[in-house]
Amino acid sequence: MALMLPVLAAFLATAACAPAQQNPSSASDPYYGSITVEPVTDATLKLSLDDAVQRGFKNNLGLKEAVDNELTLKGEKNEALQEFLPTIKFTADTGYYQHDLVALGFSKNEVSKFTGLFPGGVPPPGLALVTRDDLTDATLHYDWTLFSGPVIAGYKAAGAASRSAYFAKMTARGQVVQDVATTYLRCIADASEVENAKSQVSEAQVLLNHEHLQHLAGTAANLDELRAKVELETQQQSLIAAQNQLDKELILLKREIGIAPGQPIELTDPSPYTDLAAQTPEEALATAYKDRQDYQNLQNQAIEYKAIHAAYRSQRLPTLKFSSYYQTSTVDGFGTRGNFMAFGTLSVPLFREARLRGEEDASLAEKNSVDDQLADLRVHMDQQVRSALLDVAANQKLVDVARSNVDLAARELSDETDRVNAGVDDNLPLVTAQASLATAQSNLVESQYQYNVSKIGLARACGVLEQEYRAYLGR
Repeated sequence: MALMLPVLAAFLATAACAPAQQNPSSASDPYYGSITVEPVTDATLKLSLDDAVQRGFKNNLGLKEAVDNELTLKGEKNEALQEFLPTIKFTADTGYYQHDLVALGFSKNEVSKFTGLFPGGVPPPGLALVTRDDLTDATLHYDWTLFSGPVIAGYKAAGAASRSAYFAKMTARGQVVQDVATTYLRCIADASEVENAKSQVSEAQVLLNHEHLQHLAGTAANLDELRAKVELETQQQSLIAAQNQLDKELILLKREIGIAPGQPIELTDPSPYTDLAAQTPEEALATAYKDRQDYQNLQNQAIEYKAIHAAYRSQRLPTLKFSSYYQTSTVDGFGTRGNFMAFGTLSVPLFREARLRGEEDASLAEKNSVDDQLADLRVHMDQQVRSALLDVAANQKLVDVARSNVDLAARELSDETDRVNAGVDDNLPLVTAQASLATAQSNLVESQYQYNVSKIGLARACGVLEQEYRAYLGR
């Protein structure tokens, strides 16, 4: 049992899920990978945000690893539980045996020493030095550890490890929701960029047609037509880049939720937007202390390492065990005889103080390390909550500014279009106004995306992302 405890502790240290990394590769972060079980079809798969999250729960590689870790820790707990329970074992065998008495040290001279034990003082004339018999044995063994300090503390440690693995799994589910929702929102934003780029290409094409006709009529310079061509090709380049970015983000989304990269999909949810109800840092932090799974995970790790330390300390205590067995034997079919034995064993460690102190000090260091991590996590949670609230407030203001900027750019473009059509101005201010509107629309899309991502980050910091991501996104 003492050897199992450090292994259990080392395993639990890897049970907590790791945060997402910047490189979107399952080789560096399993949350960017998945188990793909459905074959590719020609039909377009319609996918809502809720559908994407549920597929992530089912197929995401990082979550599957966390579930497997939890199952392993449950197995460790059952192994520790067995130390409390009696062990009953039944064995039986039958066979034909031949015994050479000479080989066992009973020669004729040795046998003659026991002649007085035979009737009349004479050995039977048929006495052979090679004997044969049929023997059937059946034995029932019973063993039970009545008291052991390491066993008791080890079971407590295993229980804490199992609970820690559960919260690690729940943390992994939150990670899946955050990654999938962020990628889904990114795809929506990229799709909006594609639509904006298509609109800009159409407007640039209309402008080019207009300038071409004006040039043929002799009412516009060739420079205006060339400028319109440059604007059209610039918008076409933007469209190609936007479409490429969208296609790559869709592949990443499919990898996260277990859809084959070649499967056509259509996102059915529009870009959500709603103002989030104001929260104070104290309110958000109280929610985090209650609902953050990584915090509860580390709390149970602290309980586990405390129990492990107690297990090492309790190795100085006596250990009491009870054992018994009942055996029946049948020889050559001449009846069955039974044997029974029951005994208790009290083991008292007399002197191995150097080893005990070494193990105790090492486990104390591990316990103190987890306690220090728990104290640091409390401060880190405060920092995360306050930073998330600041991001939400700032991004909400950026959305308001971006919307106002789109309205102003649209009015500017409208005015410049009227001036060009009236022949008051050439198309240079018009091209500039079109570029300003395109930039304003792109900024609005990006600011809405960042606002939604910051709300997801706040929900994750409070530990309520899986339960309330719909409310935070205003869906």
